[in-house]
Amino acid sequence: MTLLLRLSSDTAADRVVPPSGYTARLTGFTAAAMAFLAVFAVALSLASGRLADRWQSSLAQTATIRISAPAEQMTAQTEAVLAVLRTTPGVASARVMDDAEQRALLEPWFGPDLPVEALPLPRLVEITEDSAGFDAAGLRMRLAGEAPGAVLDDHTRWREPLVAAADRLRMLGLTAVLVIAGATAAMITLAANASLAANAQVIRVLRLVGARDTYIARAFVRRFTRRALAGAAAGTAAGMLAIALLPEADAAGAFLTGLSFRGAGWLWPLTIPPLAAIVAFAATRAAAFRVLRGLM
Repeated sequence: MTLLLRLSSDTAADRVVPPSGYTARLTGFTAAAMAFLAVFAVALSLASGRLADRWQSSLAQTATIRISAPAEQMTAQTEAVLAVLRTTPGVASARVMDDAEQRALLEPWFGPDLPVEALPLPRLVEITEDSAGFDAAGLRMRLAGEAPGAVLDDHTRWREPLVAAADRLRMLGLTAVLVIAGATAAMITLAANASLAANAQVIRVLRLVGARDTYIARAFVRRFTRRALAGAAAGTAAGMLAIALLPEADAAGAFLTGLSFRGAGWLWPLTIPPLAAIVAFAATRAAAFRVLRGLM
């Protein structure tokens, strides 16, 4: 509320700050450019969070058993593995993957014409856990006794690094937003300093006629905050439009094509202009009082 009151119109005070000039263009352009980048930083953070959650949920309750055995023993060992899984607490279901599914898994590396049936590939058994989960160490011990050629892969070895990488990307997006806010504050401070220095003579005259530093500083703060708010609003709108024009997410490139907002996530960019106004308010106010003290 205090910020809104200080941004309210005051025609007499507004005449202290020139309505145009390079500082006006610099402030508006800086706020627009930084808001545009902030939209993409927020989109990156949200998309990384969705990716981490998807990997975590899709892989947390699945596991695979790889059976490597001579051809004449493959069927027997597969039946032994399935028998062990049927009596393992925490296993909701288990099924043997057929040749078509294994070909689909290998297709990205070896192409669609791979003769799976002619290659000595291991047999894969897909396991789905229930909500309680199973004891991986105990299952490995049972498999070692019943089916020596079977190896359990609970996806932990490669699931955790992927989730950790997605979480780091999310933190990178949030860090980028903070860096953008700092850069915006620095640029607006430079513009405010330049405007105050250019109007030093006007400020001295205002002091001679009884104007207080608070009154003078408020005029600069009001003008630069409004410029930052308008520029950030334009930059945010452009950023949201650019995000909306990106391709929809698909299975082949879920992350690169999924850099967008979903549902209520579209409300997050709308917080950027008010935050830019707050940054501009704080930066200009500090710069104004610092310069005014120097002009004593």
